[in-house]
Amino acid sequence: MNQGISLLVYPVKDLGQAKALYSKLLGVEPYIDGGYYVGFQVGDQEIGLDPNGHNKGMTGPIGYYQVDDIQKSLQELLEAGAQVQQEVTDVGGGMLIAWVKDADNNFIGLRQFP
Repeated sequence: MNQGISLLVYPVKDLGQAKALYSKLLGVEPYIDGGYYVGFQVGDQEIGLDPNGHNKGMTGPIGYYQVDDIQKSLQELLEAGAQVQQEVTDVGGGMLIAWVKDADNNFIGLRQFP
């Protein structure tokens, strides 16, 4: 189903403070730096900061699994007992994401590249 976790997104309340902290922690500047999202590329891993995450129900970081077919992967997770938290959404440039929660209220993200 997946090709591993390729993205870890943290909900943040103060984007400027979080950007400064994660820049120091990761040793790189963000490659995406917007008011809606800040993303850092560290090797094959992307670390994201979402200033709207708490408002969308995020209670902590979400790991996004890289998938080839997000609709199929989402359906398989639903059939296995997951509940949709965010429907498949195009976040720009054809990048699709979705997230579900498991029976223990842990969030699982899915991401499909265009």
